[in-house]
Amino acid sequence: MDYLIKTTLIGLFFGTFGTTIGGIIGVCFKKTSNKFLSFVLAFASGLMLAIICFDLIPEAMEMASILNVLVGIMFGVLTMIICDIIVQNKFNKNPVRKNTASSLLKTGIIVSIGIALHNFPEGLAIGSGFGASITLGYSLAIAICLHDIPEGISMAVPMKNGGMGKIKVVIYVILSGVTTGIGAFFGALVGGISKEVISICLSFAAGAMLYIVSGELMPESNSLYRGRMTAVGNIFGFLLGMLAMTL
Repeated sequence: MDYLIKTTLIGLFFGTFGTTIGGIIGVCFKKTSNKFLSFVLAFASGLMLAIICFDLIPEAMEMASILNVLVGIMFGVLTMIICDIIVQNKFNKNPVRKNTASSLLKTGIIVSIGIALHNFPEGLAIGSGFGASITLGYSLAIAICLHDIPEGISMAVPMKNGGMGKIKVVIYVILSGVTTGIGAFFGALVGGISKEVISICLSFAAGAMLYIVSGELMPESNSLYRGRMTAVGNIFGFLLGMLAMTL
C-alpha cells in the first residue's frame, strides 16, 4: 500500500510540476501580438506532432498490432470531436464572445483536455517503470516532467490571451497534470499490465493530440498570422520535440 501511495505521489508531482512551470511562464508572457501568439501555437503543434510520431505511436506499435493502434487513435479523435462540440456549443450560447479572444480561449480549453488525456498513459509508464526498477521509474518521471513544460505554455498562452484570469489559468494547467498521478497509480497497481491495454492508451492519446494539432492549433495559428514565423514556430517545436524524445 505504501508503494502504491508513493508511486502515485511521485507521478502526481512530476506530472503537475512540469505543466505548472510551463503555465507560469505562459501567463508571464508580456507580448501578445498576433504574430507572437501564432508562433507559440505553431510551436505547440510541432511539439505535439513530434511526441505523436516519435513517442506515442512507435511505443504503441511495439506493444500491439496496427489494428489496436488504429482503434485507439480513432477513439482518441472521436473523443476530442465530442469535447470540441461540447465546448463549441458553450461558446455559441454567448454570441457576444464570438471574437479572436473567444477563439483563443476555446483553443486553450481543448488543448488542456487533450493534454490531460495524454498525461494518463504517461502516468501508466511511470507506474510500470517503478515496477521494473526505481531508476527507470525516476528517469521516466523526470523526462516526462521536462517535456510537460512546453505543453503547459501551449495551454496557458491561448487561455490567458482569451481573457481568462492568471490564477484560473494556472489552476487549469495544474489540473491537466493530475491525470499523470492517476495513471501512475494504475500502472503501479497492475504492474505487469497488459501490453495491449497500454498500447490502446498510448494510441488513444496520439489520436487526441492529432485532432488538437489538425483541428485547433494549426487553424488558429494560421488565422492569427500568415507568415514565415508560423512555419518557423512549427518546425522549431517539432525539432525540440524530437530532441526531448532522446532524453
